[in-house]
Formats: sequence, structure tokens, C-alpha cells
Amino acid sequence: MLDGHFRKRLDPWLDHAGQGLARRGIEANTVTVTGFGIGLAAAIAVVLDAYVWAFVLIGVSRICDGLDGAVARATQKTDFGGFLDIVLDFAFYGLIPFAFILADPYENGVAGGLLLLSFYVNGASFLAFSIMAEKRGLSTDARGTKSLYFTTGLAEATETIIVFLAFCLFPQWFFEIAVTFALVCFYTALSRIILARASFRRETQA
Repeated sequence: MLDGHFRKRLDPWLDHAGQGLARRGIEANTVTVTGFGIGLAAAIAVVLDAYVWAFVLIGVSRICDGLDGAVARATQKTDFGGFLDIVLDFAFYGLIPFAFILADPYENGVAGGLLLLSFYVNGASFLAFSIMAEKRGLSTDARGTKSLYFTTGLAEATETIIVFLAFCLFPQWFFEIAVTFALVCFYTALSRIILARASFRRETQA
């Protein structure tokens, strides 16, 4: 929901930084993998109860996630680069809740498991919609130039990052935050299913 709002303000800065990295010969895939590595370090920090470090590393990791697209736009976008970005993004989104489960299985296990389930369902709805949209030649730039068709929703990347940062600031409230956001993710998946039913039926009738 907030991605479009933030992209309008961040994209000029990211594009400028991406052009600088491209001039130095840094490839978009390198930035993608680096961002995931920093995300992995954030997950380790969570397991070690180093929440301040986790907070900082999550932020840096997601900056890299924005920069890889900017570098790709400044050089050359590739299908593999888009594929790698999506896969490592989903891996990162699973890592952080899993790290909180590992940090305190008794307190965080149920809520963390529910959140991971909601991510799985929401991610499946996103990817399935993208595949069907590609099959029908649909396109959108609602979330900028992307390798896949990006449907908007209540739970997007910005909201997820905010939730992860909130986990680090208020680890004692992990259960409440995780359950609430899981419900938001389930709602987003349901709304995407309803959108798919309307959009793809309309395409068939046309």
C-alpha cells in the first residue's frame, strides 16, 4: 500500500546512487546478493538478541534491494537479474521471522509460524497473478519498472520492512505484531484472488 508513495520520493536518490555504482563497474546482481548477505547477518543478529544491529542491518539490506534495480536500469536489465531479485527477496522475508522463532521458540513459535504461512500464501498469490498477467500480455508501472507484473495490496514491501523493524524495536511484542500482520497478509492474498477472478474473467470474455 505504501510502496508507491515511498518510490516516488526514493527513486530519484536510488537512481543517482545506482548510476554511480554502475560507473564503478558494480553489477546489479552483485548488489542483490550483497543485500541478501546483509539480511542474513540481520537474521543472525536477531538470533543473538542483538536487536539494534538487526535493525540497522535490515535497513541496509533493503537499501541494497532498491539499489539493485537502479543499477540494472543504469546498465542492462536481465531476466536472470529479475529472477534472482525475487527469489532472494522472498528468502529474506522468510529469514527474519524464522530468526525470531529460533531466538525464542516458546514465545514466538506459533505467531512466527502463522506469519510465515501468510507470507507463503501471499507470495503464491502474487507470483501466480504475475504469471497469468504475463500470459495475457498485461503490464503495469504502478510500482515502477519491474521484471514481473506487480499487483498492489495492503501488505507490500514497505509494510513488511516496517513490521520487521518494529520486531527489533519491540521484540517483547513479537506475538501481537506478527499475528496482526499475518491477518493483513491473508487479506491481501484474498483481495488479489478477487482481483484475479475479475481481471482474468474480463480478459477471457474480451
